[in-house]
Amino acid sequence: MMPKNCGGDVYVEQLVLLGKALADPCRVRMLRLLAEGRGCCGLSPLNTCDLDGLYVCELQDHFNLGQSKVSYHLKILKDAGLVRETMRGKWTVYSLAEDAARDSLSLLQRQLKLD
Repeated sequence: MMPKNCGGDVYVEQLVLLGKALADPCRVRMLRLLAEGRGCCGLSPLNTCDLDGLYVCELQDHFNLGQSKVSYHLKILKDAGLVRETMRGKWTVYSLAEDAARDSLSLLQRQLKLD
């Protein structure tokens, strides 16, 4: 049985969010899709050269999920710091937060003393 209080280590909390984000196959697939960018599924480039993310409706179509389910998964990925959202007019574009993803993996490696 786990102790009730495992300490308030901020790194542990960050790793728990990472674990939660990666615990669902759909979220892992979303991350892979966001990492590949718009070219992943034959989507045309956005008109903004510095933006390579996907809209919720595109994720809905790709995964055959409703808007609320896609938004739910994106929130968990955002909470873990793995996904970035950028406003484009009234629409939101989602993309992989590459630096944060690298930092999370590095944190996991350090915490498990895998250096």
